[in-house]
Amino acid sequence: MKHYLVALVLLAACGDDPVNYSAPVGINLKAKSGDVSNNTVSDEKGINTESSNPYGAFVAEARTAIGRDPSSIEVDGLTLTLGGQSTGVTNLNEIYTGDVQVVFVMNDTDNTYDVGHIMNPAGAGPVDVGVSFDAASVSDVDHAKMLGGSFKVVIRGPSAADFQSKGAEANLQLTFTFAAFE
Repeated sequence: MKHYLVALVLLAACGDDPVNYSAPVGINLKAKSGDVSNNTVSDEKGINTESSNPYGAFVAEARTAIGRDPSSIEVDGLTLTLGGQSTGVTNLNEIYTGDVQVVFVMNDTDNTYDVGHIMNPAGAGPVDVGVSFDAASVSDVDHAKMLGGSFKVVIRGPSAADFQSKGAEANLQLTFTFAAFE
């Protein structure tokens, strides 16, 4: 009977989830016809440079919810949307074809972490981007940079056939669902 109770207590303890906090964070990027290079469309932006710094707010709120710095920040979801202020395009497949990749590039170390991919995005979105981010692969130095928002978000992919000659400027929004764990 005693072993049964110990096993029951251990099982109950294993069922407890670690304290976590999750929230969406949007970042706006651009895809310009004139910026196509080697048939690739790309843009990058510091995660903490978005108006009102929603990523910084996410980290601050996570610290409050957890009671300390998160030990891990994960990406639970990611979407791509073509913004309404875009000119010369009305559909993501007019910009990209093939494998479109989203990565984090850490400031100072330049380490790159694969975040997600979408093949042949179409429509105006939001379209789901398959998340491939592995928080366990982030080094301690880069984890500190993640907490401080010291990294860039990069989107890149093969240019659609006539995007380079369109004179288009596409406003793109990536919306991350970040999760922070104790």
